[in-house]
Amino acid sequence: MKLDRIDIKILYELQKNGRVTNVELAELVHLSPSPCLMRVKKLQSEGYIEGYSAQVNLGKLGQTLTVFTEITLKNHRQVDFARFLAVVEKIDQVIECHLVSGGYDYLMKFVTAGIGEYQTIMERLTDMDIGIDKYFSFVVLKSPIVKAHMPLPSLFPM
Repeated sequence: MKLDRIDIKILYELQKNGRVTNVELAELVHLSPSPCLMRVKKLQSEGYIEGYSAQVNLGKLGQTLTVFTEITLKNHRQVDFARFLAVVEKIDQVIECHLVSGGYDYLMKFVTAGIGEYQTIMERLTDMDIGIDKYFSFVVLKSPIVKAHMPLPSLFPM
């Protein structure tokens, strides 16, 4: 399926508000409701839309701790990366994990109940001997900009 600018606009609007009605979405993308709905269903069936979810306000639920962690592995064979990922993908508090270029291997984002929980997780990971050489932790003090949507129209101009 080849996407056009209207498809990109539909995806952009849906990622900002997954609960928007089809009529409202059609207005936003300058289509009538029927063709808009057909496009949304096609985008879903082709896998461009993987699902819908609620954005939960963690601050309303209570205090949390966000930590970005740089992790360097001892060895860099495929088996080393696979062993590391097999373990960390099972940790609920790991929100993101990125293999990066530069002075370390992975940049990870943890969200935990507090520093004690984060420390326990990191101690458990280092004790498991999954190839971690060293890690550096960066505790988030404040997040003045957090966006839940990607700038699709500028990433994929049509």
